[in-house]
Amino acid sequence: MYKINNKEFPCNTSLTMKFIGGKWKAVILIHLFDKKRYSELRKEIPMVTERTLSLQLKELEEDGLITRSVFSTKPPLKVEYELTALGKTLIPLLNEISNWGKFIAEKHLKIKIEPCITNVKS
Repeated sequence: MYKINNKEFPCNTSLTMKFIGGKWKAVILIHLFDKKRYSELRKEIPMVTERTLSLQLKELEEDGLITRSVFSTKPPLKVEYELTALGKTLIPLLNEISNWGKFIAEKHLKIKIEPCITNVKS
């Protein structure tokens, strides 16, 4: 049993899910394979509410998986997000999660589902 910041994790898998679990974190991380502005993320993931997107981005930043850069050259502020070196270590895992989702959709559920992004990195 691991205890980090007063939260208990029974194994390394549960600890991993603390970082990428939930409905939107993995989706957001996949969209951040390339640097993105907040407005671009909103357009690319329209199903997520602004509040949820903001909260998830904040958590991902606090966990050290993404960086937030603010450019205040002129209003409105330009805010960009990108994966950190630690966040980039998740790329192979996120690609495999995406591949498994495609497999389960096609083979088990017999449906065709679109990938989150089409320009997947390795």
